[in-house]
Amino acid sequence: MKSVIITGTSKGIGLQTALAFARAGYKVFATMRNPVNAVDFRQKIQDEGLAITISAMDVDDDESVKSCIGAILLQNGPIDVLVNNAGIEYHGSIEEVPLADFKAVMETNYFGAVRCIKAVLPQMREGRSGCIINVSSISGRVANTPMGPYAASKFALEAISEALAQEIKPFNVRIAMVEPGIIDTKMARDIATSGKSIYPQVNRFGGIFEAMLKNPTPAKLVANKILEIAGSGTWQLRHPVGPDALPTLGWRARMNDEEWVSWHAASNKEWYKAVRLPYKPDPTQGE
Repeated sequence: MKSVIITGTSKGIGLQTALAFARAGYKVFATMRNPVNAVDFRQKIQDEGLAITISAMDVDDDESVKSCIGAILLQNGPIDVLVNNAGIEYHGSIEEVPLADFKAVMETNYFGAVRCIKAVLPQMREGRSGCIINVSSISGRVANTPMGPYAASKFALEAISEALAQEIKPFNVRIAMVEPGIIDTKMARDIATSGKSIYPQVNRFGGIFEAMLKNPTPAKLVANKILEIAGSGTWQLRHPVGPDALPTLGWRARMNDEEWVSWHAASNKEWYKAVRLPYKPDPTQGE
């Protein structure tokens, strides 16, 4: 039976990914900071008879990662797949977001993934087999306000993944990045209900999320893509997921840097006029 370690499985994409792998016949090691809160998850595991073990692990903490993954490797032997899903999100203008929030989002989204990679990679390299899947975001390729703090962490994750791909391919170890668009998660809904800012870009961007979440894309879609990547043997590095992912990347690609900056700096009237193009449903309804 193949095995997988998945981080951040308490809710959303991580939870759905754990269920998808288990239902596909994998032995799943589902990690999260506070397993005591996983009451519904444990009930589902029991009801379906799934091969899922829940473990406490804080990806922000060196010792927690080393101890948890070390115990899993000792118990299970080599791990076939690592899914780095644990993530947090802070958004707002650069001026208004506290420096502590910048550090926190980088600690979890970037350093957390690096910690887990370093914990599993030696056995994958030595066994010349394995797959690492990092859950990034289209915000790892498109930077716009008010997503600066979050985008910075995902840009970093994309960069380290691309560098790592070059190092580990000779050892037959694959790495892939999943890049979701706007998915129906608590994180996305928090952005949709953003508070007021002195910067209009922060206030109006929540309208896009609010509009998209009226017809939400389920986290299960991302989970299924992660499972597909693990089982397919693909060496494709980046995998946009969701109905808005490719349109958004294409939208950004059609503008040079100066056009992108100028459009985001535009008045509300001009911004809403332009934003109609790549998004459906129209986030400007009611404006």
